[in-house]
Amino acid sequence: MYHLPSLKSLTLLLLILVLPGAFAKPAEPDAGPEVKTLVPTARQDSLDRTIADLLSQHHYRQSPLDDALSSLVLNAYLDSLDFSRSYFLASDIASFEPYRHTLDDALKSGDLQPAYAIFNLYLRRLAERTTHIQELLKQDFRFDVPESLEVNRKDAPWAKTPAELDDLWRKRLKHEMLTVMLSGKDQPAARELLSKRYDNRLHQALQSTSEDVFQWYMNAVAQAFDPHTAYFSPRNTENFNIQMRLSLEGIGCVLRMEDEQVTVVELVTGGPADLSQQIRPSDKIVAVAQGEKEPWTDVVGWRLDDVVEKIRGPRGTVVRLKILPGKVGAAAAEKTVRLVRDTIKLEKQAAKSEIRTFKDSSGRELRIGVVTIPAFYSDFEAARRGVKDYRSTTRDVRRLLKELQGQIDGLVLDLRENGGGSLQEAVDLTGLFIDNGPVVQVRNAGGRVEVEEDGERGQAYDGPLAVLVDHASASASEIFAGAIQDYGRGIVIGDPTFGKGTVQTLVDLGRLTRAKDSQGQLKMTIAKFYRVSGGSTQHRGVRPDIAIPSAMDSEDIGESAQKNALPWDEIPATPYKGNQRLAAQVPELTRRHQARIADDTDYQAFLHDLEFARQQREKTTVSLLETQRRTEQERLETWQRERENRYRAMKKLPPLKPGDEIPEGKDSVIPDVALEESARIVADLILLSAGQGVSTLVMSH
Repeated sequence: MYHLPSLKSLTLLLLILVLPGAFAKPAEPDAGPEVKTLVPTARQDSLDRTIADLLSQHHYRQSPLDDALSSLVLNAYLDSLDFSRSYFLASDIASFEPYRHTLDDALKSGDLQPAYAIFNLYLRRLAERTTHIQELLKQDFRFDVPESLEVNRKDAPWAKTPAELDDLWRKRLKHEMLTVMLSGKDQPAARELLSKRYDNRLHQALQSTSEDVFQWYMNAVAQAFDPHTAYFSPRNTENFNIQMRLSLEGIGCVLRMEDEQVTVVELVTGGPADLSQQIRPSDKIVAVAQGEKEPWTDVVGWRLDDVVEKIRGPRGTVVRLKILPGKVGAAAAEKTVRLVRDTIKLEKQAAKSEIRTFKDSSGRELRIGVVTIPAFYSDFEAARRGVKDYRSTTRDVRRLLKELQGQIDGLVLDLRENGGGSLQEAVDLTGLFIDNGPVVQVRNAGGRVEVEEDGERGQAYDGPLAVLVDHASASASEIFAGAIQDYGRGIVIGDPTFGKGTVQTLVDLGRLTRAKDSQGQLKMTIAKFYRVSGGSTQHRGVRPDIAIPSAMDSEDIGESAQKNALPWDEIPATPYKGNQRLAAQVPELTRRHQARIADDTDYQAFLHDLEFARQQREKTTVSLLETQRRTEQERLETWQRERENRYRAMKKLPPLKPGDEIPEGKDSVIPDVALEESARIVADLILLSAGQGVSTLVMSH
């Protein structure tokens, strides 16, 4: 049986792609500070061959070490070093072209010279560029000039001359300075902060070691196979193991480096960050402070593992973070979040239930149960010790269903932002809603297929059912939702899921090399999941029967947005007893849903808010005019205040005034419109199954 790492664990491999974090590029004549030349060790040459052999022979993709793979490795390496194309010149990239079809040969022979040559030039470019940045920061910046900065440069052409980079960095510094000024500092204070920030970046870069280069390059090799394969250095192996045990005393965030900034990838369910509801995926952490009064430490440009060390700390202590919200795009201003560190506990991840009541036009009351499942968890250690009442998703949901028995007419299972967890729990949970039968197929690299089944007859709940998902519903969540859909047991509502349909294993490299010291680990994709109907959950995810969009609806989220992701495919279906009755009702349920939301002011406001947030998030350029930026910031704050006040008025609460702090998360009164509409769809299903026509459903308060 496989244990399925959740999305937080799977993205942790990207955490390892960081290292020195933020470096800089050329301003030509200035030589900049002296940069040491890094060289590989004999141990690394040998480990390089070991990792390359493992990947070529045992990875699911079965990719040979050839010229095509060599090109992918070079692209991945350059992307990881200079994602925003702000340091290397086009001439530098041209000088690397001889490596495009030779890195495969270098891997086979254990030759790391190309990797170190590229990194050493990168380090020099970083030092040169930082020297020039410090000169630029001595100048006065004018913010009354109508110009803009392209903030999404992942596909931008490489600069041909140092002058092009000079202009890019001039604009970039103006943008960064404006961002700081919009958070309350004047220009001299912003200049001082940025000067220290770039000094720190250079200092961090110059501390790079041979082990750092090896870590970075081997991750590029791993990423050429698929985005969930990664090399963990000895230090990061320890961090990964802590994450998998969920015993990290910190804030419960999965982090990675994106374009020189520490970025939140996922929140660990039940952790301080998740419970605060003030931090979201895509937010940037720019500064950290300890306790209530300690000074801020700017961490832009730090190595990711060093930032993790700053954030981690003893349970019960306070850490403050300065956050750049990602959901509203590049024009956002910084905000401060205070968190109390804690250990992630299963009880904080536990499923929970509530009941939502509706009345149809005839006055009939319909009670819809909602069970929220944040993760597919299980206390494996307690189970191993024989503890009778150990916690698990299936056990907790079974208990909740017993409590709801006789009180509800239908049920919604909320799997939004559920990144996965235990495969066994996904199988067992499915068993609560089907009689018995296969749940998921697992195909290994050799083509052998195993079928994971629910062997227990009977159902804990056999009534009307919907499963609510979004783009962040991944892995085990997709297995469960796919099985419920294939069996025709329930309606799937929401966004297409993440599309993470692969299985990883951890290889202890020390055991293979027989070295006395730790050699780290290789996390490698070895299998794929397939639904009982034969289609893979990989890449495409599970498509909902009825679409309800969410804030997660972004092309940048999901397996399809990852480079070198394994493709969707299918295998023969395994025999199972599905029911087509529900599928035949979906068109009518969809028609009723669309007719209802067309006149639902809350739902239309919800769609308007999603569209506004999407427009802000997808802006590829940002203005460098101070007046325009302040206007944009005020517009954002006005939008946030007005959407909050709409619902405060309904609850007869006093409105927020300009300047009032805008509440977030659990402090906000904005309803969960997607969940409410999902409950109404289940109510429609109940009425439709009873042969009733269209009926107006009104929530009872």
